[in-house]
Amino acid sequence: MMSNEPGQPAPADVVADVTIGLDVPSVALAIGAHPDDVEFGCGATLAKWADAGCTVHHLVLTDGSKGTWDPTADTAALASRREDEQCEAARRIGGDNAGSVAFLRYVDGELSVTREATSRVAWLIRELQPDVVLGHDPWKRYRLHPDHRHAGVLTCDAVVAARDPHFFPEHGLPPHRPRALLLWEADVPNHVEDATGFVDRKLAALEAHASQFESTMKAVDSEQLAAFRLRIRERLAGLGEPYGLAAAELFARISDL
Repeated sequence: MMSNEPGQPAPADVVADVTIGLDVPSVALAIGAHPDDVEFGCGATLAKWADAGCTVHHLVLTDGSKGTWDPTADTAALASRREDEQCEAARRIGGDNAGSVAFLRYVDGELSVTREATSRVAWLIRELQPDVVLGHDPWKRYRLHPDHRHAGVLTCDAVVAARDPHFFPEHGLPPHRPRALLLWEADVPNHVEDATGFVDRKLAALEAHASQFESTMKAVDSEQLAAFRLRIRERLAGLGEPYGLAAAELFARISDL
């Protein structure tokens, strides 16, 4: 089990009564706190859907400017680099069905749940009209990074706001109600997506985030990069095994929206 990279819950955390595989959405919106969070959380699922015709959009809430262990780093340059990496990762996941990549550029580590932030996320949900929204699970126990906690809350709050006409009427857009919300890194997942055949695409997207090889992936040379790839493969294989799948990504699914 990985202890350092963001990812999925261990197989022991799953529950018996789960659903396997949503109908492929026409449009999906994945919301991450930082560049690379989406790829860790649901990269294989998004690649699978994209190959089946789904338009895959990305939203990144912070600028990723603290994503380095170098105390002398130019954080503005890092933020710019990480946006470029995120765009490339989205292209690798979505292929011909890669949609938009939006950046709200809140300062890394300082994301807060505010009316203004909720409005911006809800506006994008109304604008893009996704069938499925994916994001961080804000109820995960002992989640350390504040941006991950707050990104999950913002995603859930924005889904509620986007569906109801009396939230943010100043948007000038009709309300939109997704048919499902999938939250990755859930303590008790209740939904499984078959990732068989799409682990390589997930890895390719993760490896677009070269600025994170040292800090997040512990992959500063070819040997460590091979070990990182193996950890991801073993993680997804372990998640799929209880369901008879060669690889899987797990989520908490909320369909009563």
